Amino acid sequence: MNSFGNIFRVHVFGESHGECVGIIIDGVPAGLAFTEENLLPDLERRKGGLQKGTTPRQEADYPIFKSGIFNGKSTGFPLTILFKNNNFRSEDYQEQRVIPRPGHADWVAHQKFGGNEDYRGGGHFSARLTTGIVAAGAIAKMLIPQIIISAKVISIGGETDLEKGLQNAIDAKDSVGGIIQCTVKGLPVGLGEPYFNSLESMLSHIMFSIPAVRGIEFGTGFQAANMFGSEHNDAIENNEGKTTTNHAGGIVGGISNGNELVFRLAIKPTSSTPKNQQSLNWETGEVEDFSIKGRHDLCVALRAPVIVEAATALVLVDCMMYEQLIPRIIK
Repeated sequence: MNSFGNIFRVHVFGESHGECVGIIIDGVPAGLAFTEENLLPDLERRKGGLQKGTTPRQEADYPIFKSGIFNGKSTGFPLTILFKNNNFRSEDYQEQRVIPRPGHADWVAHQKFGGNEDYRGGGHFSARLTTGIVAAGAIAKMLIPQIIISAKVISIGGETDLEKGLQNAIDAKDSVGGIIQCTVKGLPVGLGEPYFNSLESMLSHIMFSIPAVRGIEFGTGFQAANMFGSEHNDAIENNEGKTTTNHAGGIVGGISNGNELVFRLAIKPTSSTPKNQQSLNWETGEVEDFSIKGRHDLCVALRAPVIVEAATALVLVDCMMYEQLIPRIIK
């Protein structure tokens, strides 16, 4: 579905080459003061064309408030934000319509929606829709200023030297993936509801909604499978729950334990690569050689950290509202 959250709930809409993309946010407390400018720093970080290895497509990404704000403050009712699409080239997608791109949703979308889907630029499957998620995350961060969320790329193509990993892909005339690490400081104890609304479950749910995410691990992650229990267990030091190590990544039993939340995401290589590939032509029934045209990221991981931060903020605010740690009216 296109909605996420329980109390602090978001609903995304739009297509990559449609008139606009946007988001509806329900649950913003009344009285929160903010303007469009408060959202711009995070929206700028998400933009393409600002760093090596990102798509040259650039959009203004200026938020347009359509509801939920009055006299510079939230009203307590659903907040609607639009972002206009202006810089797109739909003709890049017309020629390859009958040849679904490997790694993209073209074929499954065509089957599921009977050919009625907007295929231009990936349509509703495009990472263009994360613009609204970043905007919602910026608002969520305002509600939890005591909590510091930080995500960064820690490797590209297996290289911790990011420039080297990126250059390897450039030399190969191909795309490349990466690893993003997110840390959260200042979390209270007690966020998360076992079993199905555990903190890891909710974070994993929204992270896999970010295009190109292929894996997630918390704390020591998959390395825990190679450890003894006595080695992996985090010894508690004091009544605040501080532990000597943090193999659990700040979550035990699906509940935050007050230590730093740490998780990592595996981001796949951009499916749109300049390399010649093969795919089925669904009109002829034959497999053909083709190459993908258009403007695409060399490494989508480069623009993802701010999206990861935003998605994390949405989950944390929702959890804190469930615990009644955020008031319904901001004074």
